[in-house]
Amino acid sequence: MPESAYGGASAPMAFPAPLAPYAARAEQTRGRLHPEHESAVRTPFQRDRDRVIHAVAFRRLKHKTQVFISHEGDHYRTRLTHSLEVAQIARTLARALKLDEDLAEGLALAHDLGHPPFGHTGEDVLVECMADYNGFDHNAQTLRLLTKLERRHADFEGLNLTWEMLEGVVKHNGPLTGPLAEKKEPLPAAIVEYAQNHDLWLDTFPSLEAQVAAIADDIAYNNHDVDDGLRAGLFSFDEARAVPLVGPAIVSAQMRWPDAPRDILIAEAVSDLIGAMVEDVLAETKGRLVAVNPQDADAVRRAPAALCAFSTSVEADLSGLRAFLHENMYRHYKVNRARSQAKRIIKSLFDLFFTEPETLPPEWRERYEGGSEARRARAVCDYIAGMTDRYAVREYRRLFGVEFDG
Repeated sequence: MPESAYGGASAPMAFPAPLAPYAARAEQTRGRLHPEHESAVRTPFQRDRDRVIHAVAFRRLKHKTQVFISHEGDHYRTRLTHSLEVAQIARTLARALKLDEDLAEGLALAHDLGHPPFGHTGEDVLVECMADYNGFDHNAQTLRLLTKLERRHADFEGLNLTWEMLEGVVKHNGPLTGPLAEKKEPLPAAIVEYAQNHDLWLDTFPSLEAQVAAIADDIAYNNHDVDDGLRAGLFSFDEARAVPLVGPAIVSAQMRWPDAPRDILIAEAVSDLIGAMVEDVLAETKGRLVAVNPQDADAVRRAPAALCAFSTSVEADLSGLRAFLHENMYRHYKVNRARSQAKRIIKSLFDLFFTEPETLPPEWRERYEGGSEARRARAVCDYIAGMTDRYAVREYRRLFGVEFDG
């Protein structure tokens, strides 16, 4: 593991206190792959968060969608608004647990950077297109962006984030190797490649800050998909009343404000539900912390199970909520129509750029010239994965002369 690069600041840095014993500590960071002089006024984790915010890939999240295609309305979530909402919940949890809020927020802001256009539909198509070329995975693509594709510094590729940030990005959902790994499948190529030069402890859990960011993502997308689904009319209040977690929140809001407009009732119900989920996570996590009693961040990593979690009862209710959203929202015919269009766009673009690479912009051709077919496929994949929804539509129109329904 690399020596810490921290300590090169020209003046002492004031670190937030008090933190819990099990919190990640910026002054004890394992450092950066490429040593740098750190800031005199920002901790390493603050600096990481700021580099994510200033990244080109972060700005592009504004025009990458969650469920709805971008032209369907201005009020539905995009990857950017979702990431901001995840960051808010992550900071709330981190503060209550006395963790490093900057690390938790930075991880929340970075967690979706690797998603291609058109949400999970775009990812499904790229997985298919890259099946013979070491595959595609959005978490691995996030690591690839942060360590290679973002080019903002003269001395190195990527953003040169701290070990703790990269560890959290790669395994925020748990260990990737070893007996505790949930998935027993080959690691994505980008992670294998990076791990050869920078050991991210792939067989352990991540920091509690990373676990907080991951569960904040669960809280945000479940609640906000309910919000967007109700507002889009994909399912009704009456249908939602029968859904675990959502139903009681709606009934409570209607009882308290029987004359309130529908949009206000939706907002109140979703707000209450987010609050209830946050309280449940805090209670369950504090109980697990008492049981394990980790004395430092590495003890959290070496724990036999995740320490940040929902209670058993809420996790069971969430399964029912996810099943409802899958049936009534993610597979709604309107969403399916948009998904069908998106599939054709991504597949057509990939096939064209791969078979006619001279149609790629020069800077992307340079990334594979002189290399193998797999290298060409990866360059095409990187180019498409970085597109926003609307840029992908424009490229499709320019190259195929076909109008997109939107």
